[in-house]
Amino acid sequence: MNFDFDIEQVSFQEMLRDFSLKELLPQYTKWDRDNTFPRHLWKKLGELGVNGLRIPEEYGGSGADCVMTGIAAEEIGRGDFNLTYAVMLNALASEIISNHATEELKKTWLPQIASGEKVVGVAITEPAAGTDAGGILSTARRKGDHYILNGEKSGISAATIGDMFIVFAKTDLDAGSRGISAFIVPTDLPGVECKGYDDMGNKLIGRGSVYLNDVEVPAENLIGLENRGFAQVMNGFDLSRLLIGLQCAGAAFQSIDETIEHVKNRHSFGKPLATYQGVSFPIVTHYTNLELIKWQAYRGLWLRDQGRKHSKEASSVKWLGPKMSQEAIHECMLLNGHYAYTEEMPLEQRLRDVIGLEIGDGTAQANKFVIAKEIIGKEYRPY
Repeated sequence: MNFDFDIEQVSFQEMLRDFSLKELLPQYTKWDRDNTFPRHLWKKLGELGVNGLRIPEEYGGSGADCVMTGIAAEEIGRGDFNLTYAVMLNALASEIISNHATEELKKTWLPQIASGEKVVGVAITEPAAGTDAGGILSTARRKGDHYILNGEKSGISAATIGDMFIVFAKTDLDAGSRGISAFIVPTDLPGVECKGYDDMGNKLIGRGSVYLNDVEVPAENLIGLENRGFAQVMNGFDLSRLLIGLQCAGAAFQSIDETIEHVKNRHSFGKPLATYQGVSFPIVTHYTNLELIKWQAYRGLWLRDQGRKHSKEASSVKWLGPKMSQEAIHECMLLNGHYAYTEEMPLEQRLRDVIGLEIGDGTAQANKFVIAKEIIGKEYRPY
């Protein structure tokens, strides 16, 4: 076994670490306070090749492997947690389009996603269907050379900033998850309405609801085969869940690095705080937990690159990664004292941002279902 990154991966990691800490981190809290999406930075990430990591070269991407994509998630997470969606969200959407869409759709959308010109969202969740994604109620009815889409999507990342959504809707109302299809739906189509939420974190990513009111979508915007949309996206979640773990870990590792510098320089009773076990041991505990999450995530990404099963690895990283990360960031806030509770430091925002991903892309309970099915047997699942 070889746990080293190769020369190309190390170079990419160093470049992104430098960019993340010098250009993203200094403005991280600004966008949250202003409630503004920095589209210019999204495009800058496109120039650096971050947005198109999982897009083939012939469509403007770099065709990078999953491990390289994980490196981007971890490093961008150190500087601006929210801009890591350029890695995670784009990777999920790009794989769906690259693997299942028509050539025309690939040529139209993938180069624009890779460059950062267009922001794409994935619209599955609904008010009555979250963990049970197969229970969605949105419909797509074929009418001539169009599909007519109706329904409401909720909790959608990029709802207020997206230029296009991959929308999942029922094309066979009686077939459950086997009757779901996926469509590319540009936000400028008549009948598409987007409204944002007042979230405690992840503000700049524009989470909200997408309303579809008799939206006429050209039949050629169908992704893959009719009624096969659910299967197409479920495999993609294994990738996004691994990237989320690294995204959260990156933010937590940066918090630990900042806290280590603080406890080395802050003195109490004549000694640096770092000399006290009550300070150093919690840091060690959280660092160890994060290292375990990190390497399970990279192992899962390596398995995906090898074409091997990795669902239980992805689910373990997804439910533990955000949990362990928010606990580490919380500890760092306490160790930094009362200033860390203000908006003058990034710790309070990191804590708010990371907590959101304890919910998104599958709760802890949903991911434990996946692991239980793998290690105990699918015949014992509760659904």
